[in-house]
Amino acid sequence: MLLMTQEDGELDSLVRKRIRALRVAQGWSLEELATRAHLSQSTLSRIENGQRRLALDQLVTLARALDTTLDQLVETAADDVVISPMIDAAHGLMRWSIKGEPGMSVVRQRMTEPPPDNPARMRAHPGREWLVVLSGTAILMLGHRRFRVETNQAAEFPTMLPHAIGTEGGPCEILGIFDRDARRGHQRDGEGERSEDCTANGSCT
Repeated sequence: MLLMTQEDGELDSLVRKRIRALRVAQGWSLEELATRAHLSQSTLSRIENGQRRLALDQLVTLARALDTTLDQLVETAADDVVISPMIDAAHGLMRWSIKGEPGMSVVRQRMTEPPPDNPARMRAHPGREWLVVLSGTAILMLGHRRFRVETNQAAEFPTMLPHAIGTEGGPCEILGIFDRDARRGHQRDGEGERSEDCTANGSCT
């Protein structure tokens, strides 16, 4: 069964280049990938250089051998490569949605206050968070521990631990990445009301 016709020339070429690129990225020779995909080396070579038509059963086998899926192997370039942020003027935030990751979002935030001294202002909720410090120095309070996160450093932590984020020695700017559960946790305060993200001082309310 043939997957593509002559009208699909651009996609055909893209898939062949993608197979070769994935093989090279793995550091595999033609022989190694051919063995993993249960193909002859000559067949794989002809697939990569366009001398053999692409058959669906071979693409399924190659996708599996390359640790990807058929959909990913044949997907075309997305139209929305460049994504503009949504502006939250009330909180001074910019937010981007992560395509293909339902519920995940990226938030850019400028912080000017240290983390709260009162442990009662630290919050815990399901999910995971990542943060990258773009400038300045951030302080991550995680349970009873205190972490100093410098410019260009990142932190990943489970949000079931009580946590808060602030700054040290002046303003800092961070990118926060939240999975769906973590974002929901940031949207709920003690009264059940909802706000979008952390407040300016980093306490999650």
